[in-house]
Amino acid sequence: MVELSRLVDNLVSAVRAELREKLEDTDTTAARLTASDLAARIDHTLLKADATPAEIEKLCEEARKHHFATVCVNSSYIPLAARLLEGSKTVPISVIGFPLGACSTASKVFEAQKAIADGAREIDMVIHLGALKAKDYETAYADIRAVVDASRPWPVKVILETALLSDELKIAGCALAKAAGAAFVKTSTGFSTGGATVADVRLMRKAVGPEMGVKASGGIRTREDALQMIQAGASRIGASASVSIVLDDTTTRETY
Repeated sequence: MVELSRLVDNLVSAVRAELREKLEDTDTTAARLTASDLAARIDHTLLKADATPAEIEKLCEEARKHHFATVCVNSSYIPLAARLLEGSKTVPISVIGFPLGACSTASKVFEAQKAIADGAREIDMVIHLGALKAKDYETAYADIRAVVDASRPWPVKVILETALLSDELKIAGCALAKAAGAAFVKTSTGFSTGGATVADVRLMRKAVGPEMGVKASGGIRTREDALQMIQAGASRIGASASVSIVLDDTTTRETY
């Protein structure tokens, strides 16, 4: 797909040129956000393999209490989360192809469709990392586009797993996600060698422009962490320590 490769290469060149200059913070109002403003940008997350129904119930109770934007859970817990969040403004997110992204496109599509049927109202999918690293942009694009099409009208976030990528490939992943119609790009699963960094969020915001969402996730445990990510350009924060973030309370802090 010559046009797709050209699009990616052009964006990589453009962002690299801008990187020669200092990338300024995007959201200079971040420090003035109230707890409720911050809560409205948080995806309250529980994705560990041994999460129990009781823990999902607690997650949803906290989300309703603090008015978080969403709860983010594995697809098997979407029916429970959807039922518990009914009547609130908080919506359920299902992760897809999580955490590796290496399953078939058909399985990602099926999982997304089933999650939506069960009540998911946002989808966070892991990009096909092997295809991206091999610069097989056509395969990576087709994988994203299939999930985006299967998830309409609900928004899709594309998890890049930035800790495993060069800056060039982070930009390429952003370009592919944007071209495929995704609503957000997202830094990390939280299950790899690293999580969100301010530098990566700035880079991703520069790559996608102002009209697309950027979600910072992985290792965000304090209010200061969250505000730094928002200032750098994140429009959504994924965290399991959401309650301590909005309360700025170190005694309730968890790890992602």
